[in-house]
Amino acid sequence: MDIEALMTQQGMRNFTDEQRQTFTNDATQIHQLAQIVHARLANTAIDGDRAGSAGRRARKVSRKLGKVARLLEKAAAETEAVNAVYLREVLELPARRARELEKKEQRRNRLGIAASSAQAVVAKSLTKTTNTLNGSPQVGEPPVTPAAQQAPQYVSPQPFTFPGQGAGQAQPLPNISELFPGREAM
Repeated sequence: MDIEALMTQQGMRNFTDEQRQTFTNDATQIHQLAQIVHARLANTAIDGDRAGSAGRRARKVSRKLGKVARLLEKAAAETEAVNAVYLREVLELPARRARELEKKEQRRNRLGIAASSAQAVVAKSLTKTTNTLNGSPQVGEPPVTPAAQQAPQYVSPQPFTFPGQGAGQAQPLPNISELFPGREAM
């Protein structure tokens, strides 16, 4: 078998046709053999047989031959599948990929998405990120100065005023018994 010839469409077709024909012919012969063996064994009595023993024995043997024939028929079908998969996955693949790439380009052109504009957007984003991380001002945008920023606002640790305490005084927190008379401190 020439492997170079097999790697062409006609070579694979010829190989699979030949194999399929061989398997189907073998399956037909084995089906015939199963019928002949069944008929012969069903009429052959062995010493010590009871009624129907020969028929059961004949069915057991012919059933195995029938299974072999079915497996050969399945092998013939799988051989056809090899040709279909080879055609679809090897020979037609480059043309299918080219069609998909062409459709993708047509869609990009239709939507106005060009590869160069995407590269420009990515470059601008990377430049902006780099400048922000390095602390250098961005070109084209006004830099933010510390004077223009608002002074930070801090939250008071004692947001509520307690009785007997002024708003600006820093006194320790009172005991609970001082706030609620009649309760004992725990």
